[in-house]
Amino acid sequence: MTVRLQDVIEGIRPVSKEWRTRAGERLNNLAIPIGSLGRMLDLAEQLAAIKETLKPSVGKKAIVTMAGDHGVVEEGVSSCPQEVTPQMVYNFVAGGAGINALAEVAGAEVIVVDMGVARDFEDLVAAGKILSRKVGYGTRNMVTGPAMTREQAVQSLEAGINIAAGLVRDGVELLGTGDMGIGNTTPSSAIFAALSGLPVREATGRGAGIGDDALEQKIQVIERALQLNKPDPSDPLDVLAKVGGFEIGGIAGVILGAAYCGTPVVVDGFISTAGALLARRIAPHAVDYMIAGHCSMEYAHRMMLEDLGLTPVLSLNMRLGEGTGAALAMCLLEGAAAVIGKMMTFEECRVARNKSKEYAR
Repeated sequence: MTVRLQDVIEGIRPVSKEWRTRAGERLNNLAIPIGSLGRMLDLAEQLAAIKETLKPSVGKKAIVTMAGDHGVVEEGVSSCPQEVTPQMVYNFVAGGAGINALAEVAGAEVIVVDMGVARDFEDLVAAGKILSRKVGYGTRNMVTGPAMTREQAVQSLEAGINIAAGLVRDGVELLGTGDMGIGNTTPSSAIFAALSGLPVREATGRGAGIGDDALEQKIQVIERALQLNKPDPSDPLDVLAKVGGFEIGGIAGVILGAAYCGTPVVVDGFISTAGALLARRIAPHAVDYMIAGHCSMEYAHRMMLEDLGLTPVLSLNMRLGEGTGAALAMCLLEGAAAVIGKMMTFEECRVARNKSKEYAR
């Protein structure tokens, strides 16, 4: 059964306040000095509220790594050639990338999706090693016009929605987002600038590590794209279509699909958070289901997270993408689920209660 974008917009509900309260009460009664597990308790409360149980399970995990190319690389905004995108897709399949190593540690399956790479992968698709939801062979150069049509924007969102819904139907309990696409910090910065109204210079960083001259070029390219296309900040579909990317739309769709299915989703770094910003503006309650995996080194990522009202689980000066930050955070989320699901309260283990309220959460 295919899930449509409008169904998701109408179907996403806020996380239950009643379950938040019930989870908070149990956590405050655990046989530990109150608040002594810090943010692990906040994460445990969120998981319990999303899943509406005091014993939330996140054992079956999947990270969806969306791949796509970008016409704007013609403008010299990246230090890497576009051929790296398909090469990395093959590396994901071979199990040799950062996301493969860290997802294995987290016990998460990696789902690689071709959303719009500028080449075909018939061999990998036929072998069932990647999913193909190709919207196009890379977006158009947003300096010369819209990156995609509005119909393509909807197509990318619905692809992500249905991948997430299918994984949840198959028993996945915790989703994560990831990306691969040379040049994709440029559309991500453009999306953030368009939605936030921030000057492009404040929304733009060095991506994979460009120098000062290339950074200045990147800023000017984004400014030109925004001036030409005039994306409407009140219409997230227009922003995605004008200055976005197929894989960014796919990521936003995964987040929306997770929220629609009542499943927590770990948002990776800068590119994934651009997708999260779109998802929140499409369906505001989707943010209740988001967990920020980490804060990356990319310049504006912290401001993006502040815009969403999310506190990152980790801050490790990472900037790889792929879903690596989400994978690492998943390890801690499994710990948070164990805290509320397996630890005993004072009453249950007959330990004398500390009556001090000084360190309440």
